This record gives sequence, structure tokens and C-alpha cells, in this order.
Amino acid sequence: MNGAQLQHALRAGKQVYGTLVTSTSPKWPAVIGNLGMDFVFIDTENVAIDRQQVSWMCRTFAAMNLCPIVRIPAPDPYHACMMFDAGASGIVAPYVETVEEVKALRGAAKLAPLKGRRLQRIINADEQCRPELQKYLDEKNHGKLLIVNIESLPALEALDDILSVPQLDAILIGPHDLSCSLGVPAQYDHPTYLAAVREIIHKARAAGVAAGIHNTYTLEHSIKWAQEGANLLIHSGDIMVFSRQLKKELDAIKQALEPGITLQKSKRIEI
Repeated sequence: MNGAQLQHALRAGKQVYGTLVTSTSPKWPAVIGNLGMDFVFIDTENVAIDRQQVSWMCRTFAAMNLCPIVRIPAPDPYHACMMFDAGASGIVAPYVETVEEVKALRGAAKLAPLKGRRLQRIINADEQCRPELQKYLDEKNHGKLLIVNIESLPALEALDDILSVPQLDAILIGPHDLSCSLGVPAQYDHPTYLAAVREIIHKARAAGVAAGIHNTYTLEHSIKWAQEGANLLIHSGDIMVFSRQLKKELDAIKQALEPGITLQKSKRIEI
């Protein structure tokens, strides 16, 4: 899918599938392209990938009709503009907690190249775009996706206002950060966490905004939240799958060669 197709699918309530890609190897796109996904999730908040590498990744995946969605380092409209210029079809803004942050990000995703005072007046609904300008902005920003991370208690408390911002395409739950903010770190079956995720998904979908979650570890949780209404599904990631599968195979080799060996318990990878 390209950005416009992914956007249309999300607005129609369809489920779309992707995974986190951290590897910058030039061999990786060919592998990813055979997995039947709709988009790739590239994280520049927690992963050390520079702007040039991100641009090569975005433009390569886009040429393969895999929509590149990039998480920027902070909920900053200037970072968002940089990633769109680099070739991203969509951005995810991390740890958003206020409606003002979402409005500013809307300016970067939906109203570029407007900046400064005029952009602020339009964002605040103090000024309306003339038809010719509006037509240009719509064409210029066609297919650009605006997605924000909901991953804290303040974000949950401000969710109704956040969901009211025009042209917000999706919210994405960050399980690890959300669980920590709720006081139940990495306890993904805790009633408090489950209730919060369920509330976020249901409110977003009721507001006509797509809802997603990035499950890095368990297949069961990806299925569970999809069944509850999440339709932007980011399952696991290259580094997580590599870690789990290689650990499994090495353990099998060790047990075959050294019966009775005590195996080290694998650690959960959180991004």
C-alpha cells in the first residue's frame, strides 16, 4: 500500500499489518517485501538511525508499495516535516499528551508548507484557507498520515480532546510506556492496563479514528486487541523475532548436545 491507500483503509475501518524494522541492511527490504505486510514501522525515537539512512529506507520501501511510517524522536512538527521530506508516508509522534501538540503536528502533516503565524491562525480556526490555497495543500499533503502515540495516563485523560483534532488518522498505543505510566510496568495482563487499552481503542474507533498497538512480544496480545477493534497492527519487529528464534534454536542445540543443561531465561525486549 502507498500512503493514500493505507489512509483509506484505516478510515474504512479495515485492519492493516506491519512490523518494526530496525535493520538498515540493503538486503532487508527484499525479505520484508515477501511477508505480506501493508506498511513498515521505522523507529527513530529509540533506534539510532540517521536521517540519510531513514530516507533510503523510506524511499526503498515506498517503491515496493510498502508504506513507510516513521516514529520521530519527539512530538515536534519540525521533526515531522523532516521525515516527510525524507520520504515517510506517515509519522508517529511519541508520548503525546496534549491537544496542542496534536494540532501542531497536524500543521506539519496536513498543512505543509505553511508555517509561522498564518499556520497558527489556521490551526486555531482564526482564519480559513482560501479555496485555491486549500486545494494546493490538499494535493501537496495527499496520503500523508498523522499518527500519535498514546502511552501515558495524562494522554488517556486528554484522549477525548486529542481525538477531536481534525485530520488525525490514527492513535498508536505504546504498551510498555503506558504500563509504566499506569504503575503496572510490563504487566500486560493487569486489569488496570487492560482497561486502559480497551478504553483507548473503543474511544478512538467511536470517534472515527483508527486505533493501533505495537505488540513486541506476544502473538496472543496482537490477536486479542485486533479482535477488540484495533486496526493499525504493528506486530513485533526484526530484532525481537531474531532474538526469540535464535534463542529457541540455540537452546535446542545445547539441549541436544548437553542433556540436563540449565538454560538462561530470555529477556523481554522493549522498544
